[in-house]
Parts: sequence; structure tokens; C-alpha cells
Amino acid sequence: MTRYDLCVLGAGPAGLAAAVRAHDLGKTVALVDGGRAGGAGIWDGALSSKTAWHLSGDFARARRTDRGYRGGLVTLAWDEVRDQVRAACDEASALVQRQLAYLAAPSPRGGRVDHIPGRARFIAPDAVEISGPTPRRIDAERFLVAVGSRPRPLPDIAIDGERILTSDHVDHLAAPPASLAIIGGGVVGCEYATIFGQFGATAVELLDRQPRILPSEDDDVASVIAARFAALGIAIHRQARLEAIAVTGDGVDLTIRAATDGGGEAIIQRRVARVLVAIGRVPDTAALGLDAAGVRTTASGAIVVDGTRSTSPRVWAAGDVTADIMLVNMAEIEARHAVADMFGLDPPPISYDAQSAIYFLSPELASVGLGEHAARQKGIPFRAAVISNRLLRRSIAMRATDGFVKLLAHRDGRLLGLRVVGPQACSCIQGVALLIAGGGTLDDLDRCVHPHPAITEGVQEAARLLLGNSLYKPGAVGDLARIVEG
Repeated sequence: MTRYDLCVLGAGPAGLAAAVRAHDLGKTVALVDGGRAGGAGIWDGALSSKTAWHLSGDFARARRTDRGYRGGLVTLAWDEVRDQVRAACDEASALVQRQLAYLAAPSPRGGRVDHIPGRARFIAPDAVEISGPTPRRIDAERFLVAVGSRPRPLPDIAIDGERILTSDHVDHLAAPPASLAIIGGGVVGCEYATIFGQFGATAVELLDRQPRILPSEDDDVASVIAARFAALGIAIHRQARLEAIAVTGDGVDLTIRAATDGGGEAIIQRRVARVLVAIGRVPDTAALGLDAAGVRTTASGAIVVDGTRSTSPRVWAAGDVTADIMLVNMAEIEARHAVADMFGLDPPPISYDAQSAIYFLSPELASVGLGEHAARQKGIPFRAAVISNRLLRRSIAMRATDGFVKLLAHRDGRLLGLRVVGPQACSCIQGVALLIAGGGTLDDLDRCVHPHPAITEGVQEAARLLLGNSLYKPGAVGDLARIVEG
């Protein structure tokens, strides 16, 4: 019987990263997965929805009539949109399969990755049983749990995949629904609101229990997104509670209790073609038999970790199963860290202070580190500079000046975080993430040489505004350049 150096459960972003890293170290790896390789990093998730977002943005731009051309007669071919999304996923999946085929051959150092289809369940601290086409037992010295997450359900609401959906079902819709109610105003709900809003074939309503959408983000960030949603015709029901839901005939009847602009509440009756439940994700650990391995979990199923180590000396965890930060980039970093740790390379602790993310909304939102909201919650003294996109030549050239660049720094000048709202927002965050991780300061950003014209110039001017030497003087430009004390 073969005993592997490492058994990885899950072949999504974390699992694949771990398998490759262990192969680099000359280790034998069993990579077990019951779904399609790539997981939600490709299918029904990160790549599929982002492809749809890009296509919807292209469509919305093509229909504009304020750019010197008249594109209003462009029509939507949903089947072809689905084909393009599927083609993107197939391309990424083919690359994964090429990698796995290469890793299956022993390396000069003895590394080998065996990709084993099926679902694993612990039957001992050092063994799992695989259910699948060929049931079998796998023994290993070490394990990494990286099975990811699944959409969080709503109590008492049956997800049928036809009328009431999660993000797992959206890519399979035969046609864009005439109307769609999205339950949840967080990142996932707002992303799909953006996609359907930009395609323009669906009347979209967003229901959120909070006073505003994107509750984990800053007020000014959420305000820009909400204003753009209004321009797209997306209706937002704030402090909304779903009182009743019923699938009837070819639609879904909703009774919603929501806040009114006057401070009261109203009962709203709606009939929509589809409902999308988008209230977050939960670790997909329930069927893993973690008790048999001595792995402790929280009530939500998240694996309790110290770094990437679980409560079992043989088991590590990475990605969404730890429920700290559900992002592909952090999942990969955690997986690589776990492999380095389990094989004695003594890696430095993961720094989460510089975590970065892109939110595929309208307009695009990119973030790194702390925002105002988080800094206030943590009691960290800060100063923030906000530079409106109306001051940036690249934004002016794109004729897209909604949004801003906001940079946070500690009162001693150390960089804390960045929020960028607008086209090409993602281009601004990597350098700042590197500086935050290394203890960088406002002076470091001031000395950076930025290309021109570029959105990143807004980051530099925000640093200069806090240093008192910005090109843009509030006395001249007013609130287009401002400082927030916190």
C-alpha cells in the first residue's frame, strides 16, 4: 500500500497551490477532489462570474450614446455570452489539466502528484476513505484540507436551482430573467447585480438587511456604488427583511419589509422571475469526518487554525475552510505556507495586514489593507486623504470621473490601507500592498515615479496631500481633495 507524504483534499486554488509546492519539494502527493479541477476558482465562481462581468461591461459600453458614437442598437445574445463564459472556464481548466499531467510524472527530486477523483472522509488521523468511481483508502503522513466553501443557505427557503438560485446556478440560466431579486447586499450580491444591470435585460432589485450595501466597506465607497446602481436601474431595499417567499407558476412571490426614506417601514409585494440568494459562503467541511482526525471546527464548520495548523498534528488547512478571508489570492498563500510549515521550512507568519481584493462592481472597486470603517473599529488612529477621479488626467481621458482614491496612513506616516473606486482600480493596489507589508510610509509613495497619465497618480497625490505637498490644494479644488481625521 502506497503511503503518501501529503494528501490534499480539494483541487481548487489552495489545493492546487499546495500540490505544486509539495511537488517542488520532492514530495509524493495525493490530490483528491470530487468536482472539476480548479474548483470555485474557475467554475461557478471566481473566473466564471468575472468573465460575465467583463462581457456585461463591454456590452454596456457598446450601447453608450455619450462617447461620440451611437451604440444603442446593440442587442444581447445570451447563448453566446454563456458560450464565452464556458470557453473561458474551459481554457483555464485545460491549463490545470496540463499541469496535473506534468506533475503526475516523477520529478528528479522524487515529487509526484496523483490526481484522484472522489470525495474524501477521514477514518483515522492518518487515513481517508475515498468515495467515487473506485472507492479506496489513502494513507498519508500529512493532510491539507482545502475543500473550499459553498453558498450560505437561507433558513426555510428551498434552493431549487430553477426559480430560487445561488451563485452555483447563475451560469446555467437558459436566458436572462425578466426580473431578479437578489437577497444580500454584500460583495457577491452586488457583483451579480452589476452583471445583470449592465446587460440591461433584467429588472434587478437588491434586498439587504443592513442600512446600506457593502456593509464592510466605507460609507463613501458604498455611496458611489449605490449611485451607479441607481443609474443602471437597480432598486435597493435597505434594512429589508423577507417576510414571505413562494414559488408560484412561472415566478416567485415576495413579501418584503424594508426601510423607507422617511425613516419608517413599508411592506412591499413583488413578483419576480428569479430569486438569487447571495448572503455569503460557508466552509464545505460537513462531510469530511474531521472528528476522526482530531480536527476542531466552529459552529459554522470552519476549521480552527493557528496559522495554517489545525488542532491535529497531521492536518493543516487553507482557503475558505478557515473562514477568515475567502479570497483566491489568500487561499494560495495559505496553502504554500502550510506546505512549507509541514515540511520544516519554518516560513514566516502570513501577514494579513496587506491583503488585497478586487470587487467587480460598477464602478470597479479595489482595496488593500484597512479602510476607514475597519480602522475605527480597531481603534487605530489614522489620517486619510481622498483624491477625486475628477482630478486625474487618466480618468478625465476615459470620460469616467465617478469615484476616488483614498489612502489611509497611521499618524506616524506608516501606510495602513487604500481604497480605489473607478475604472482600472486594480492597477493601484499591488505596490501599496508591498509597501504595507514592508512597513512602508507616505514618504515612500511620494518618491515613487508613476507613469502618466495613470490612475496610480491618484495614490501618489493622496500621499502628498497627507504630507502637505500635493499638487491639488483644497482651497482651489474644494472637496475634490480632502483629508479625513480618524
